[in-house]
Amino acid sequence: MAALTGCNTSEVLNQGYVIDEQTLELVPVGSSREQVLLALGSPSTKATFDNEVFYYISQKRVRRVAFMNPTLVDQKVLAVYFNKEGTVERLANYGLQNGVVFDFISRTTPTGGQDANFIGQIFSSNAPPAIGGSKVPGR
Repeated sequence: MAALTGCNTSEVLNQGYVIDEQTLELVPVGSSREQVLLALGSPSTKATFDNEVFYYISQKRVRRVAFMNPTLVDQKVLAVYFNKEGTVERLANYGLQNGVVFDFISRTTPTGGQDANFIGQIFSSNAPPAIGGSKVPGR
């Protein structure tokens, strides 16, 4: 047992866009697409359902022991919704709460539709193991 305790590293790996409240304040409702790109950078992925949506995905993984694969412990999706004029209509900060997809900005769960299905796929157990492998439905 003593030999194994030396391997315990408990390494934390953050991947993707880490959401920061101060940065979110730079993209209020009504901001242009260009303002969003300047403040947040390129999105992890984009989708066009009725209007364009930018998704910024972040994952937190923990590797408890140096030789083991990291385990996903937290995942967030910042969704920036644009209207037909190309300005921010609303923001949503999705994560899991009690096993259900939850928007931490509006304090609601997403309702049906293509966007809710896409968000649900990101958080499902069938989601890709790391950022970068997700595909937008219909593309």
